[in-house]
Amino acid sequence: MPLIPTRNIALVATLALSLVVALLFAGHYWSNSPNSSRQQLLQLIPSDSAAVAFLDFDGFRQSPFLATIYSWAPHPSEDSEYAQFVRDTGFSYERDLQAALVAISSHGTSTNFLAVADGKFDRKKIESFLDRTTGAAVQQGKLKVFSINDASTQVKPVWLAFLSDQRIVITDAPSLASVLTSVANNAGHAEWESRFERLAGTPLFVVVRQDPVLQKALNSAAPGGLRSPQLSSLLDQLQWISIAGKPDGEQLRTVVEGECLSDLATTQLRDILQGILLLAQNGLNDPKLRRQMNPEQREAYLEILKGAEVQKIDRGDWKTVRVALSITPKFLDLARAASLTAPTREAPAAAETPKEKRSPKKN
Repeated sequence: MPLIPTRNIALVATLALSLVVALLFAGHYWSNSPNSSRQQLLQLIPSDSAAVAFLDFDGFRQSPFLATIYSWAPHPSEDSEYAQFVRDTGFSYERDLQAALVAISSHGTSTNFLAVADGKFDRKKIESFLDRTTGAAVQQGKLKVFSINDASTQVKPVWLAFLSDQRIVITDAPSLASVLTSVANNAGHAEWESRFERLAGTPLFVVVRQDPVLQKALNSAAPGGLRSPQLSSLLDQLQWISIAGKPDGEQLRTVVEGECLSDLATTQLRDILQGILLLAQNGLNDPKLRRQMNPEQREAYLEILKGAEVQKIDRGDWKTVRVALSITPKFLDLARAASLTAPTREAPAAAETPKEKRSPKKN
């Protein structure tokens, strides 16, 4: 057998070593990438969750859409208590919060929530602050757990703990350690993960699994025009609902999907929603309504309706109805105007004082 030249052996060894180093580096990089952090967060939901909301703050901070909202939304930094909290802990959610999820579990007539957040936390400062303001912490397994409870209210106590220096968890369940133990079992996650995968790259989403309590809340929250027995019956057949938002310049591209196993139900739901969109556009174009309605308000609604799309998607056994629309700057301006005018309507009544009412008697 011919001998392999020493130079070739050295070359092969060097290449092999380089490959190993590259794989180790890639493994380290991927394990700390934003996608990995996102997956880790989503794996922490309890298996009995009925609804999960996720928000990637880093994905939103650079968008003009978020800048528009920040320009007129209330700023907690102006609140003295929040400003003191920032000074004591070094943490500002506007600056330091990176991603968060909230999972809601339904247990008959009661619910529990689990919130997990990643951020640039100064763990020592925050734990010191909690020690001073909440009292002694308790040990649950390996976790140092703080109880955030106002004894003057009937609200359930909330528990907070650090899972790592950059991750905190909060829940109103009786035992945080028990919740995390059930999460570790990872039972029932496959259904959620298949939907999370479809939402990869979306910085904001809510996924809801069929639950009678949540369905009742959704039906009661629907606008009056959408409360029809036929529509409610079709919505009740949806076993999954997802709402996703992604910044697109100054707009927020929003997609709502409802899933069930009935092809007939999704076909009927698609037809009804398309009909609602058409009726809404025709209504806004009605000459009488155009004379009565604020032109800017009408234009904001029309802009959303014209860009809206309703379609049906077949994913094997699962049938989906998708509604896509964009939240535009004009609609945000409309929402801002409504929020600013609402308090001023109450001002005249609040400004009227007993002295003003008695003043005519002095004449």
